[in-house]
Amino acid sequence: MVQQRPPTTDNIFYPESDGKPLADNTLQFELITTIKYGLEALFKDDPNVFVAGDLLWYPEQGQPKINQAPDVMVVVGRPKGHRRSYKTWVEDNLNPQVTFEIASETNTIKELEEDKLKFYQTHGVEEYYLYDPNRTKLKGWLRSAEKLEPIPQMPGWVSPRLGIRFELVASQLVLYYPNGERCLDAVAHGGNPQDRAASLCYLFGNY
Repeated sequence: MVQQRPPTTDNIFYPESDGKPLADNTLQFELITTIKYGLEALFKDDPNVFVAGDLLWYPEQGQPKINQAPDVMVVVGRPKGHRRSYKTWVEDNLNPQVTFEIASETNTIKELEEDKLKFYQTHGVEEYYLYDPNRTKLKGWLRSAEKLEPIPQMPGWVSPRLGIRFELVASQLVLYYPNGERCLDAVAHGGNPQDRAASLCYLFGNY
């Protein structure tokens, strides 16, 4: 007996871009790509950790207007591979567990600390990290039951999901791998950052 897949009503168009640039300036771009490639390097031997940068995430089927494109997001439990967007219902109903946002001059506090925080809280994100390189401000939120609660002290904080440690040193954000090794910035060494993914994560707060 041939089993038929249930009919789908999902003939809805889900845009692959929100029309916004990946970054507003070179500093923001370098930070985003450094975090993204650094996390890929951290989980390079785990086939079921998906890391993406600026990928549109649709948490609800049939609701294309409900979306967000985190600067970086991590999904533990989903295979690596290219995607045109991330649709939760296609991905075994797994939402990203960790999201990162890098602030630029055009971002507002309301956008980052109210609107995006509410979205991530509503859709199951466990950890949300926000870094403003222009003001050297680092904030984080950790899920407690149904809410994302502020992390009181970010310097020295270790991500429960990722195992990375956050530090602020001389106006710079520095990330450490679980083995204690400090990640190094791609730009400081030149060349293609993806080719040196294993050494990434030193994030400059000022240039």
